[in-house]
Amino acid sequence: MLHIHQHEAVTCVEGMVQKAGRDASIYVFITDGMMIDTGPQIIAGDLIPFLQEASFDSVVLTHSHEDHVGNAAWIEAHRQIPIYIHETGVDACAKQASYPKYRQLTWGIRAPFTALPIRATFQSRTLDWKVLYTPGHAHDHIALIHDATGRLFSGDLFLGIKTKVILHVESIPLQIESIRLVLSHNFGAMYCAHAGYIADGRAVLQQKLDYLENLSGEICHLHSMGLAENEIQARLFTGNQLIVEISEGEFDSLHIVRSVLAGRIRESKS
Repeated sequence: MLHIHQHEAVTCVEGMVQKAGRDASIYVFITDGMMIDTGPQIIAGDLIPFLQEASFDSVVLTHSHEDHVGNAAWIEAHRQIPIYIHETGVDACAKQASYPKYRQLTWGIRAPFTALPIRATFQSRTLDWKVLYTPGHAHDHIALIHDATGRLFSGDLFLGIKTKVILHVESIPLQIESIRLVLSHNFGAMYCAHAGYIADGRAVLQQKLDYLENLSGEICHLHSMGLAENEIQARLFTGNQLIVEISEGEFDSLHIVRSVLAGRIRESKS
């Protein structure tokens, strides 16, 4: 079942999935004839009737993870609408996706599709959007900002204030840089692909930046005291995360520690 919310001039389409034993939201947004992300394939049965009737003439993908691009192939085949993504994600979209079974069960299996490289600005029907390259969560992640209306479409840049686990390929230092970049621009409301509409987006994203910077400082401090990675993890991250077990370690708090320390090593060599 879909839940449709209206905020400002944005249609927020909320789908629900089962993730790590609980209900989780995933959003598709439409504003000024532009769709942002397409949701996971597993909600296609609910989403396609909406897509058949919805008014949009372009699709912008915040990144190529399967929960964001799962219905792009259907849109390409049945609506013949151009789909855009950061240039580093174009090739991946054209190939059959490969990701673990637990993610296939959660999000479905997305089919290949054709995506076009997005430029530094994007024109929807009447608005010009800034396209900000924001890697860290994914190598091809972008955010969209419209200065005059103060709207930010943040993809998976936010998710929540306190990051507890990340994928093994994610980079906390890059996420910090990306959040700083976004905060250097003008926006108020934030539209997050999993948290939905957040009216005080700037303040909340600043809180996430503060948390990640403080966490990184603690990790580096403990490492300078001689603690090993697993000892730092045990000190800073308490409690078992079900997603760690389900993902067989693809998601883990240990990846946060390793990511921060790897970034520190890179800085020392530069």
